[in-house]
Amino acid sequence: MSAVFSGKTVLVTGGATGIGRATCIAFANAGAAVLIGDVDDRAAETVAAITAAGGRAAYVKADVTSAAAMTALVEECVSRFGSMDFAFNNAGVLPPQRPLHEVTEAELDLAIDVDLKGVFFAMQAEIRHFLKVGGGAIVNTASVGGVIADPNMSAYVACKHAVVGLTKAAAIEYAQLGIRVNAIAPGFVVTPMTQHWADSADFRAAFFAQNISGRAAQPEEIAGTVLHLCSPSASFINGALFTIDGGQTAH
Repeated sequence: MSAVFSGKTVLVTGGATGIGRATCIAFANAGAAVLIGDVDDRAAETVAAITAAGGRAAYVKADVTSAAAMTALVEECVSRFGSMDFAFNNAGVLPPQRPLHEVTEAELDLAIDVDLKGVFFAMQAEIRHFLKVGGGAIVNTASVGGVIADPNMSAYVACKHAVVGLTKAAAIEYAQLGIRVNAIAPGFVVTPMTQHWADSADFRAAFFAQNISGRAAQPEEIAGTVLHLCSPSASFINGALFTIDGGQTAH
């Protein structure tokens, strides 16, 4: 294992599958201890993969929609591993696709609670800790839906645009206190959450027609940017949004 993050600890929400899982494994391979907060018990499989390779990781069942749970998660991270140096706020949901006028209140509430408030509550708890220890780095998962819009995804697009704004606002507030806050905007990545798109010939044809790469990404192709944003090499990157979309938004 590389020792780039040796002696460091990262907190990851939504580490059970997809981008979160790949990023947890990448951090562990780079020497970091990993604490996963998730409501999906498949996070235990991520931990098992890390520990089988000689890394350090643990899983705590934690709901990002609860501010108290996020505070407790940060405390558990510090208690278990002795520190929390980085945070990757990745937990999210993808509401059913339907026209804006047909979105139910329950669907809108779920998107706001997880995709926006979940990031907000996690950041609050993480920033309180970083203020005590003199700094740290936060990376939030937004989406190309935080930059552009697609039809029938109004609730998701609204929340991801909000995550981009929240990232910039926090970066401005805490830049001189040693806390960096950035976000990533992945394009179409094949994960359990997006598998229904990957399985749709019609979707693939429409998507690949407007994406110069002609393919979807794998979660491992997103993880490297998260690690970079937490590394010393990114010490002057703050309040930025890194689009990882194979050229989708350049089209």
